Amino acid sequence: MRVLGIESSCDETGAAVVDEGGRVLSDVVESQIDTHAPYGGVIPELASRDHLRNLGPVVHEALARAGVTLADLDGIAVTNRPGLVGALLVGVQAAKGLAWATGLPLVGVDHLVGHLLAVFLRRAETSPEPPRFPFVALLASGGHTAIYRVDGPRAADVRELGATRDDAAGEAFDKVAKLLGLGYPGGPVIDRLARQGNASAVPLTLPMAHARSFEMSFSGIKTQVAALVRERPPSGEQELRDVAASFQAAVTSVLAKKLVAAARAEGVTTVVLGGGVAANSELRERTTRLAAEHGIRAVLPELASCTDNAAMIAYAGVARLRAGERDGWDLVATSTTSLPRTTRKGRGAR
Repeated sequence: MRVLGIESSCDETGAAVVDEGGRVLSDVVESQIDTHAPYGGVIPELASRDHLRNLGPVVHEALARAGVTLADLDGIAVTNRPGLVGALLVGVQAAKGLAWATGLPLVGVDHLVGHLLAVFLRRAETSPEPPRFPFVALLASGGHTAIYRVDGPRAADVRELGATRDDAAGEAFDKVAKLLGLGYPGGPVIDRLARQGNASAVPLTLPMAHARSFEMSFSGIKTQVAALVRERPPSGEQELRDVAASFQAAVTSVLAKKLVAAARAEGVTTVVLGGGVAANSELRERTTRLAAEHGIRAVLPELASCTDNAAMIAYAGVARLRAGERDGWDLVATSTTSLPRTTRKGRGAR
């Protein structure tokens, strides 16, 4: 089975062809970072217009790189939730048009499920051995941060164990980078600076560090950095590195600790990372080390599979198609995930 995946949930226009074994035959991503960087974040209207311009050429390129035509495919998968509705709509309508013209089955994919399954993608012969179900996964990105128990490849097989009450981890990285004048997107820049910084130089309170709860909060540590910068702005490159290192250590230590604690509580021996923050070098190192200390296997997606891409959407589509699922012309784009949410936003007793 070979499936074409289409991704347009935010600021990356993606198309990919993936087979049922997770082998990535092609994966094309047209980034909009340069478009949105001057604004310090994604502008939805600009994102939608760029998807309109880019999607056709990106799909053609994905088919060409895979060496296939539409007639060689077995289905079309498209991200239809969650995300920027205008951006999603471009991909959904394009997928419907292709499905109608070719007679191929169409399936909508939850973007979060795509991230949870990205670890199954095989981009080379040296790709890591994929995990077996069940596993506990940390999905951390600019818009979502949650820990899930994953018992199978479909949305119905996923259960939230805990999530952020406010900011997503990736959002905190971007906002702290903006406070420090590092530009957008902030995650990669902070990761690079932190490698040469002293993580003990700046005292920061760990955000919701106790492992009794798998819920998280990242607005407070962002506020700590904002107060620090306001009262005593970093002077010189080394102080900037130290702030980046201290902030990154605080966030990644909490993420890794809660992920492993959740796996132990569930009696699961495998943990997985997913989402853009899964590309963070310190999070990958901490997770691998802490998991090994408790006899748990950590499976990390390849870096190309962490950020938004259509290959993970195609693979999630394979799972739905193999289960006999299909979507009709009434498939809609929506900003909400299909995964049940148990964590309540905001402060207060639970």
